[in-house]
Amino acid sequence: MEEIEIPTEQLHETIKEKVEEMLEKGESKLTLYIAVCTALMAVFAALAGLMAGDHSNEAVIDQIKASDQWAFYQAKSIKTAIHQLQHDEINSDSSLAARKKEEEEIKKTAEEFEGESKAHLKKHIWLARSVTFFQIAIAISAISILTKKKFLWFTGVTISLLGLALFIIGLL
Repeated sequence: MEEIEIPTEQLHETIKEKVEEMLEKGESKLTLYIAVCTALMAVFAALAGLMAGDHSNEAVIDQIKASDQWAFYQAKSIKTAIHQLQHDEINSDSSLAARKKEEEEIKKTAEEFEGESKAHLKKHIWLARSVTFFQIAIAISAISILTKKKFLWFTGVTISLLGLALFIIGLL
């Protein structure tokens, strides 16, 4: 899975320039508040993107570990079956029980890795959605600065709060 890119550097510079222009012209301080909120949105988007990528990588690593364990489990099962066929009369029940116990432990380990992989993937999904909401909020906030429309800023903040909620869910 690939990392999520958040192209906010150029947007941040544009917003900063517009804020400086507006403050020089003596325009409302609301623009400054919008810029600060937008910068915070960009910070959360960057954090969520970084964490989403990390969870994605961990999910893949755990799935690989699970696959390795399942291959080991299958190899052990095949060896046990062959050994049982070759030494059916000689083989003791305790030896067979020990082999079966070892197989079950390997199976349990594989299932644990699968569970960890699914948990990381679930967090990745929540954090990736969070990034999307933050990106939308940043864009709307930038438009609110350019158009000087207060309702757009409120819309951006609302969408950002949704992104923050998804971010928090992704952390849990």
